[in-house]
Amino acid sequence: MQSQDVAQRPAPPSSAGPVVDVEQAEAALVEHYPRLVRLAYLVLPPGLGRSRRVLTAHALAQRALPRNRTPAPVIPAQHGGPPCSSGVESLGDGRDGDPGYALVRLQVLRMALEAGLPLKRKAWPKRSQLPPVLPQVWGLKLFPRSGGAEELALDQRLSTLSGPARAAYALRGLERLADDGVRKVLTAAGVADADGALLEADGIPAQYGLLDSSEFDPCSLQARPTDLMRRRQHLKAALAAGAALLVCGALLGLPGEGWGPDGAAAPPYARNPAAQAALDPAKLTRVSPTAWRGSARTDFSVWPARGDLTGDSSLLRRALTVWARPGETVRVSATPGTPSGGPAGPPQLLYAGTVDVARVVILYDGLRIARYAEPKEGTQGAALDFARVDGAGRAEAGAVVLGRADGNVRYLTAPWVKKAGERDLMKPGSGAMDLALTDGVTAPLASPVLRSGACTSWNVLQLTDGTKTRLLTDLGELVPARLTAGRPGSPGEASGAEALRTWGPFACSLGTVRSAGVRSVSAWAFNEQPLPDASGSAAWVCTRAETWRGGGARVLAQFHTPGGTYGAVAAKAENVLACGARQPHVLAGVLWKSKAGDWYLLAAGSRETASIRATGGVGGSSQTNLLTVPAERGARAELKGTLRDGRSIGGLR
Repeated sequence: MQSQDVAQRPAPPSSAGPVVDVEQAEAALVEHYPRLVRLAYLVLPPGLGRSRRVLTAHALAQRALPRNRTPAPVIPAQHGGPPCSSGVESLGDGRDGDPGYALVRLQVLRMALEAGLPLKRKAWPKRSQLPPVLPQVWGLKLFPRSGGAEELALDQRLSTLSGPARAAYALRGLERLADDGVRKVLTAAGVADADGALLEADGIPAQYGLLDSSEFDPCSLQARPTDLMRRRQHLKAALAAGAALLVCGALLGLPGEGWGPDGAAAPPYARNPAAQAALDPAKLTRVSPTAWRGSARTDFSVWPARGDLTGDSSLLRRALTVWARPGETVRVSATPGTPSGGPAGPPQLLYAGTVDVARVVILYDGLRIARYAEPKEGTQGAALDFARVDGAGRAEAGAVVLGRADGNVRYLTAPWVKKAGERDLMKPGSGAMDLALTDGVTAPLASPVLRSGACTSWNVLQLTDGTKTRLLTDLGELVPARLTAGRPGSPGEASGAEALRTWGPFACSLGTVRSAGVRSVSAWAFNEQPLPDASGSAAWVCTRAETWRGGGARVLAQFHTPGGTYGAVAAKAENVLACGARQPHVLAGVLWKSKAGDWYLLAAGSRETASIRATGGVGGSSQTNLLTVPAERGARAELKGTLRDGRSIGGLR
């Protein structure tokens, strides 16, 4: 029982640690708030329900601030992070794991464990065992965005663990602590049997990468109404008792919340004729299998309906009705910027069939792709996913995700696709492995976003339509992102030999734009720089992820030294024009350590850069688009550049 795993009086932090001021603890709490809330959410007992766990996790994180100067525990060492080029340090890197963070992390963990203790008759409940007073949200239920099948399976496995075991798993995965470090933190938090908690956590596969998913992010939320009928009844009763009785009688006659003819759908709110017409399976738009051949458009609007269940009216009705009004048990997700409301009219049917262990329906309304999935038996556990695809052309409308299972992903391809293959983007010299196509459905291929552990490969989908060969990558959404390479404004497909060599060292950086509504990602090798120790030349590459909503583009400037497997992120920015068609310029720098142990500031700009100047912790200038200056480890520098036309450009940060 959990009451035996957690001591009644938690051990205080070790006096060997430094004393933390309230201001230092507050700074750590504000800086790492999302991480602390995620840790609390993972440790809290699943029986609270997703909505209450979200609010409780925020409440615990906000209560973690000490009232006065407090000794902090000794900070356990972390495991190494993701692989990167040795000796490269970003100019903007920060450092977590400070004493202030260690103190508030311990307090959050302690309260989250206490929240799972059973209440006792002869003892007052602890504050963490009671529903939080603040924050509170009235009239809405808040819960994290749904992840994929792997995240759901991990959440179910975590729910079977005790509180200390969930804490051990979270500290290993989120904090990357070694077992000795986990044992110290659990003991400081009051866990009586830390070794037992670690042993219990060993029973779950080490899918630590999934803990960064939106499934476990209580800071990125979806909102749904609470019991609307009950609220309406109370309001009517307050205005007029007689009117309230009539309204209650009418509401009681509506369908209940059980599994009725509409499956996982919620009760209807209105009988609008146009809305009802959109729910009629007989009125679904179905395109001829040869329509795309003579159409001026080659996008989702000319995809034919495929699958073995296109004639199953009951399944189609459930899919349409759940789209219009998803019930509380339906897992709904949408890419950023995608509305999740019902269709304005009858949508187009793209697919209805059996995929692995589920029945899947893919619909298109001209703006969005909607995927409805339910188990083969019953409708318990139904899911509804949305992706924005307005403005998609032949390049972006090449494939849609049908389903993910066992670390693999299966796609439905466009009718013009003649050949499909699987390629490891990290191995540009290797060829593509052919994938079988059955009525447009690919054989399963490994999904990079479902992988756990270190990034050692990045498998992408290669599609050939008779004119071009394109690469698409799964980023955890319905529509895979297109990969391109080349100068902004005129990039080419990433399937060519030179483009593949450009992408090779930087494939793992695609994980940074997972679930961000990405339409395409382009890689641009904007410069090469001779290294000051004569060990060769380093490559500078800029990657830019464009989104379906237009805004929110994410830019990374990356640096790759000879012989290295991975590139290192030198700078990153969001919502900037740099490295894009409207501003095809970029300037970035890194601190680099030579084999002899000397540190340098290396900076590079695109070919239109005429000069570079560094100020701040490192001073120096160059009248070319490359800069090499001796520096000290940990130095911070500001970069400014001048373009050939006289305009100024700032360093990407």
